[in-house]
Amino acid sequence: MKLDKSKRMLSFALILVGLTFNACYRLNTSTAVDFPEDSPTLASTGTRIDETFELVLRHRQLDAEVHAAWQVLHGVLAYGRAFPILAHGKSVSAIEYLQSGGYLNGWKFSPGDRLDRNRVGLRAVLEPGSFAGQGHADQWLAVLAQTNLSLELPIIIQGKSHLLDDFLQQVKLDVPFNPEQEWSWTLIGLMNYLPTSAKWIAGDGNSWSVEQLVEAESQQELNSSACGGTHRLIGVSMALDKGKSERRKMNQIWRDADMLVRNAASLAKQYQNADGSFSTNYFQRPGISADNAQVLATTGHTLEFLAISLDTQELRQPWMIRAVQRLCDVLEDSKQLPLECGALYHAAHGLVVYREKAFGSE
Repeated sequence: MKLDKSKRMLSFALILVGLTFNACYRLNTSTAVDFPEDSPTLASTGTRIDETFELVLRHRQLDAEVHAAWQVLHGVLAYGRAFPILAHGKSVSAIEYLQSGGYLNGWKFSPGDRLDRNRVGLRAVLEPGSFAGQGHADQWLAVLAQTNLSLELPIIIQGKSHLLDDFLQQVKLDVPFNPEQEWSWTLIGLMNYLPTSAKWIAGDGNSWSVEQLVEAESQQELNSSACGGTHRLIGVSMALDKGKSERRKMNQIWRDADMLVRNAASLAKQYQNADGSFSTNYFQRPGISADNAQVLATTGHTLEFLAISLDTQELRQPWMIRAVQRLCDVLEDSKQLPLECGALYHAAHGLVVYREKAFGSE
């Protein structure tokens, strides 16, 4: 039986919560890199992921008095509801801390629109380029949604109790007002709660739909998008996966989205380096670096996208095993070094998704 992310990670958190820490669909295979015959096996890779995942958690803990919401929410993305932070000298679940009204720099909300006679929406404050607050539209919803939180979850914001659904409904209303027309995180959040057939009247009085967001994201330029376009690809991939589970009929919009994801995955494979890392130029051209921080950011984000978008059979192929092993190497080699939380925890999240899909309930 599959467990959700919080339960899968709970064993790690329970062991580590009292410790003192140091800080913070199938592809064309013709372009595959020829790897040595002694490449790591799938079984050894599963063990390696478990060891590396625990290592990252054991050697780093975030502190509510030092670290900001942007950093903490990235940790939640990787480790789910069990992700621990220090708050007032005690190790607590970051989600439970925020749910109960705990303070983090950058965890900012404002009252939204009137939803009905008794409810007001909840709007996360957007701080573009911020490494403290929400840097991209609907980034907070995307992270919370991926921890499988119920829409009935109560959250205390500025002393007032809201439901997570108040947040979701406000996101739907605000879709037309996205300043960068960047719906990557919007799609990620919505796909955890809505069917791909979902339509609604937004704050501009017009009808919007999941399909419109998929179409808009599929038409954006990847190379000029955040993190090489991996977030856009993840949102589109999640929508495609949801549509597949719903047995949705594919029109041209969905076929174009599928082709976008397929092409990006094929390019990631084509540009993969001999050491297993992915190109430091993402899907644009080949690129390699000796800087572990850069490798962590690019290979981590690319692997996260691939883990979400590829099927189990492809994830078990040698080229993906080599990528996972290389990412584990980088995380282990950097265990005593300060790392940027976005790159660190997106890489860890990629390993989580890969582990679940490649091994299932094993």
